[in-house]
Amino acid sequence: MAVEMKVPSVGESVTEVTIASWVKKDGDYVEMDEIICELESDKATFELPAEAAGILRIVAQEEETLEIGALVCRIEESAEASPTAETPKVEEPAATTTAAPVAAASGSGEIIEVTVPSVGESITEVTLSSWVKKDGDTVEMDEIICELESDKATFELPSPSAGVIKIIAEEGAVIPVGDLVAKITAGAGASSTAPTPAAASPAAASAPSGGKDTYASGHPSPSAAKILSEKGIDATAVKGTGVDGRVTKEDAQNAQKAAPAKASPAPAAPAPAVSEGDRGQRREKMSSLRKTIAKRLVSVKNETAMLTTFNEVDMKPIMDLRKNYKEKFKDIHGIGLGFMSFFTKACSIALQEFPSINAYIDGNEIVFNDFADISIAVSAPKGLVVPVIRNAEKLSFAGIESEVMRLALKARDGKLTLPEMTGGTFTITNGGIFGSMLSTPIINAPQSAILGMHNIVERPVAINGQVEIRPIMYLALSYDHRTIDGKESVSFLVRLKQLLEDPMRMMLQV
Repeated sequence: MAVEMKVPSVGESVTEVTIASWVKKDGDYVEMDEIICELESDKATFELPAEAAGILRIVAQEEETLEIGALVCRIEESAEASPTAETPKVEEPAATTTAAPVAAASGSGEIIEVTVPSVGESITEVTLSSWVKKDGDTVEMDEIICELESDKATFELPSPSAGVIKIIAEEGAVIPVGDLVAKITAGAGASSTAPTPAAASPAAASAPSGGKDTYASGHPSPSAAKILSEKGIDATAVKGTGVDGRVTKEDAQNAQKAAPAKASPAPAAPAPAVSEGDRGQRREKMSSLRKTIAKRLVSVKNETAMLTTFNEVDMKPIMDLRKNYKEKFKDIHGIGLGFMSFFTKACSIALQEFPSINAYIDGNEIVFNDFADISIAVSAPKGLVVPVIRNAEKLSFAGIESEVMRLALKARDGKLTLPEMTGGTFTITNGGIFGSMLSTPIINAPQSAILGMHNIVERPVAINGQVEIRPIMYLALSYDHRTIDGKESVSFLVRLKQLLEDPMRMMLQV
């Protein structure tokens, strides 16, 4: 009986793949789960394991493009005895003996598949940002083996069992939720048995499954081969960064033809090479987080009637208040008194007075919130994140400062959870810490408005007929004009100005 192997689904947006290369030849005997070929989509390269043990009958040829579900090959299960019957090659027994210790090691313990867990309703795929463990490493149960990155957060993947890890997915690959990442051969003994066959049989050094030199080492993918051919570059001269050293499309694009070293007997030739080095370029894949940020920002610009209104705030009263009480505040509450607590508190008060600023559109309805969950835009190492301060209208200044500090530290360390970044009703972003004087922030959908803070600059202002130098900050309020009228947005900013220029109003709620 033959098992038909078809192109598996590798993501919602992927409809076809290319047979990059066959690892096994037609007529070869393959073990179950043994890699038989490499497939390449427009997003990633991945390996196809055998679904049964038997004789491989190849149907699709290398560089052939197949739709998802198309037939790739057949495996004749009834021919298990074939390898012993037809073993003319010397390499075949070597491969079998190499696989045997692995099978023996795995035979003592269960092979556990590690898949991408569900991390949220709206998340369908993640990016494997980095492996903490290497292929063949021994891992303990619950030990972190890799780091995954969704479009909203970064999280670590622990090992479900102790044993020896076999890595399936490569770094940078985009993997659907539920897909295979690695396999764990359960049992601590697996690590000790693994090196034994290597010592017993030096021939195993050339085995394809153990070391990094595999069929993929130095071999270009079809697209990479085409680019290298057009450039006239030999693939062996390019260092591959793909799986097991495979030469990827990016490697080919970045490859440059070898300098005319052979025809350079003259010593004056190196001069132009230095100038070329000063004009280097590099390409990096966009992370899932960056792609989502880009997609959402463009979406908001296209789908809302966004408008921005401005005002300015004299920061002297707040600065005087901080100067007089910041030490006492820290002694009592154990945290510094920053500007963010004043702005968050002022916004929570103004949002209750102008509920449309705190609302959002849901279909044909407008949803009004009687609470103020204020999102704080934070620039994290991997991109912009927006954790939420819940019920800011009920928090004291110390409570707000504590929340800001807690969320900022988690953002810096990449430890924010999805619940901590969802559900905000209004956003504050502070470009002033980077020196921005004025900007038009983009709404954090589905919210309807966002407040932009900017740097504080001493400017001459007229006060009671006299020119005085005051610390001034420009404020910008971007809002969705579909639900917020100009009068409300301007009045909201004026109310913020009143509260910030006279902080006592916030204490008294007047």
